Amino acid sequence: MLTLAQIGVGYWGPNLLRNLSASKRCDVKTVVDLAADRQEYVRRLYPRIRTTDNIDRVFEDPDVSAVIIATPVASHFDLATKALRAGKHILVEKPLATRVNEVEEIAALAEKNRLVAMVGHTFLFSPPVRYVKKLIDSGALGNVRYIYSQRLNLGRIRSDVDALWNFAPHDISIIQYWLDEPTPISVARHGAAYIQDSVADVVFLNITYPNNVMANIHVSWLDPRRVRSITVIGTRQMLVYDDAADSKVAIYDKGIDRKAASNGSDPAYDYRSGDVVLPKIDSQEPLRVELDHFFDCIENGTPCLTGPDHAKKVVQILASAQQAPGA
Repeated sequence: MLTLAQIGVGYWGPNLLRNLSASKRCDVKTVVDLAADRQEYVRRLYPRIRTTDNIDRVFEDPDVSAVIIATPVASHFDLATKALRAGKHILVEKPLATRVNEVEEIAALAEKNRLVAMVGHTFLFSPPVRYVKKLIDSGALGNVRYIYSQRLNLGRIRSDVDALWNFAPHDISIIQYWLDEPTPISVARHGAAYIQDSVADVVFLNITYPNNVMANIHVSWLDPRRVRSITVIGTRQMLVYDDAADSKVAIYDKGIDRKAASNGSDPAYDYRSGDVVLPKIDSQEPLRVELDHFFDCIENGTPCLTGPDHAKKVVQILASAQQAPGA
């Protein structure tokens, strides 16, 4: 069994700790949190786990071979590099860092020390997201024309990052995964801060990819509805992935086909409107699948799906958005 430590049990940390504690592949020795009430939370639910506010105890512990980092975004780079220099594998909640050069430094340290560095883009381990990936790769949708996503809610408002850095890493990572990690041609951002000065509550991000593929990402924590959906428009079929719905994937046999013009007349069009298919997809908790993948990368040398290469492209897009119009 791998001996692990976790740093941070704030918003997302309890979900990680629950899955780690239930896993037969690891033993959580230490949890670090600066807040006394969060340490008490861990002691109450997991009395066997040692708690502390001293991060160095984890890095100096020879028993600990891997560290889970679930802290505020600004601390990710510092904690990740300290863990790697201490010889620990790392799984860092998204995003891996806030600058491209920081991701590159993490990648170089991991390679030099022969360690796994992985970012928690959890949706890439979701069965519906993987199902859509297989559909796209099989050609069932035809050529992808454009993709648009909405990740909306009323709250939770944060001050350490804006809505783009809070929500968009999910959708960027999914779209990059579905499209085989292309490099965007252009990135344009339009956002606005309504609740806090200089912290955007709503952002529209437009990404142009090669082959005339366009993606639009709408994120907001100032919206009346909880929405978690991505629509893919293909030349053969269209698809909606809705993480908030009972049927996560809906495939629409719809489209518009252009007929060849005859006798110099204007072209005509066929409008297709066929069945809607709701495929049965096995249900698994993505976070548990993600952690098993992390263990496989450490123990078996499995190529990391969300390693520094993937993380770098996501951060590149987010960083480009920071410099884009409307930022």
